[in-house]
Amino acid sequence: MLDQYNRDIYYLRIAVTDLCNLRCTYCMPKEGIKLKKHEEILSFEDFFEIVKVAIKLGFYKFRLTGGEPLVRRGIIDLVKMLAQINGVKTLAMTTNGLLLPQYAKELKKAGLSRLNISLDSLKPEKYKEITRGGKLEDVLAGIKSSCEAGFEKTKLNAVIVDGFNDDEKDNLKKFAEENKMKIRFIKKMDLKSGDYYGVEGGEGGDCSICNRIRLTADGKLRSCLFSDYEVDVRQVGIEQAFRQVIGNKPAKGEKSLKREMIEIGG
Repeated sequence: MLDQYNRDIYYLRIAVTDLCNLRCTYCMPKEGIKLKKHEEILSFEDFFEIVKVAIKLGFYKFRLTGGEPLVRRGIIDLVKMLAQINGVKTLAMTTNGLLLPQYAKELKKAGLSRLNISLDSLKPEKYKEITRGGKLEDVLAGIKSSCEAGFEKTKLNAVIVDGFNDDEKDNLKKFAEENKMKIRFIKKMDLKSGDYYGVEGGEGGDCSICNRIRLTADGKLRSCLFSDYEVDVRQVGIEQAFRQVIGNKPAKGEKSLKREMIEIGG
């Protein structure tokens, strides 16, 4: 579908949960968030119907996010359901990688196309600090498992914080090259102030060519990461929600004051 600025919108990012097994400083406030009740979170059947309607409207690229999508119970079944829908050309996932040793082979078999894996530092103490407790060895094991499972064209997402890990860019590039992956540097963003930047090594952050909208785990379609405008698919209907959100997609992001990054899916 074309929005009012003649941008072709064909990419839906789907947050399947607001839960995560890390507490990254750039994604979640120190005090955490108020989690949604179970009945507020979309079911697998809900996601299935939403994707079918999206395809009818011209969408063909889909990405599962969170929170951390791999903590959603039955995630392999969801991947299998969505991958089998006629019209899904790409079904990708963004993950912190910690559970990939357990799930990588199953994800590949279920039909997942590609992975983006978060890796913000190659120094154990810095990784622990930025993730509030994560172990570097766990994500490295996850990256290894993704390679062994046969995933190709995997992207590594590194959030860069000035004065903290910006001196690691060369080492992260080298690590990505050695593992036949592509590195994307994403400068730390602030939803509340509206500070956002272009992605080094990717197309993100260029509003003039933005092709995506987002679905939160509790069923709200959002037109932009840096906008509070959202429509509840369960209240207005799936197709109408898509049309309203795309019709109100802004030319440029501004601020988002009502949700944290982990509640939107990044």
